[in-house]
Amino acid sequence: MELGYTLREAVIYFKDFENCRKFMVALRWPDGVVRCPRCDSAHVVYLNNARVWKCYSKHDSPKFSLKTGTVFEDSPLGLDKWLPAVWMIVNDKNGISSWELHRALGVTQKTAWFMLHRIRLAMQDESGSKLGGEVEVDESMIGGKSRNMHKNKRAEKIHGTGGMDKAIVFGMVERDGRVRAFHLDSRRRHELQKAIRENVEAGSAIFSDELPSYNGLAEDYDHDVINHAIEYVNGNVHTNTIENFWSLLKRGLHGTYISVEPFHLFRYIDEQAFRYNNRKYLDDRGRFALAVSQIVGKRLTYKALTGKNEDSATPF
Repeated sequence: MELGYTLREAVIYFKDFENCRKFMVALRWPDGVVRCPRCDSAHVVYLNNARVWKCYSKHDSPKFSLKTGTVFEDSPLGLDKWLPAVWMIVNDKNGISSWELHRALGVTQKTAWFMLHRIRLAMQDESGSKLGGEVEVDESMIGGKSRNMHKNKRAEKIHGTGGMDKAIVFGMVERDGRVRAFHLDSRRRHELQKAIRENVEAGSAIFSDELPSYNGLAEDYDHDVINHAIEYVNGNVHTNTIENFWSLLKRGLHGTYISVEPFHLFRYIDEQAFRYNNRKYLDDRGRFALAVSQIVGKRLTYKALTGKNEDSATPF
């Protein structure tokens, strides 16, 4: 039996531990030689009853499993729950809430929430290459909608203009290509332009709105501005592509996740960026395989996730 192309087929396939084992071994050790994730020794033996390997090199914790050294490490849940969870989050356009995952997998909501954040760590963009060609840049405000608040809560939360007291997310997207987005502390010129120069190749065509913080980009880029007070499209000059990404991001935040703490916002941005960047050239199975290929060498503990230590993610 081979892994299919639908969630139903994935659930059935990974219900069998032997299928999980074959899949993970092929993913982690493509040459077929299982190596200890702690010392890289190939002098290991598989203990069938315990479903773990034992390394014969001398070091602490000689036994390791398929989950050791991945975002799944130290989880009491089996791969029959982890792998379908990955399939669901990478292929659901609007994301999947912890409550929905808890009902689907039969785990607690707290466990499902922790699982989703660990999977989001694996979905982070690992490409170090810069964007190029035609690139649209824009910033967006993320926060609660004032019209949905009680008047007392609105008076407490909303001060000044609508964007005040909201989180600032800055994004850059290649037309017909990749998006890169992250949280920033402000929309000041030095912050926005630093982010652009770190992520966009010099000489690229950049399209933005009339925010003064973008003034000066023409020194390194072919910079065109669209004045949204007058028009939204002027020939090839527009920011509609990045606006489309904001629409997808906010649909998930407002419709699926409902309430997102600013401390975790970057994880939800990474999740949406992963799906956006792999929407055209990968099918459901391809997106799943890509996400699982990025689970190795990453670790997210519950203490780190809840802000009880300084590192939000610690490598294995």
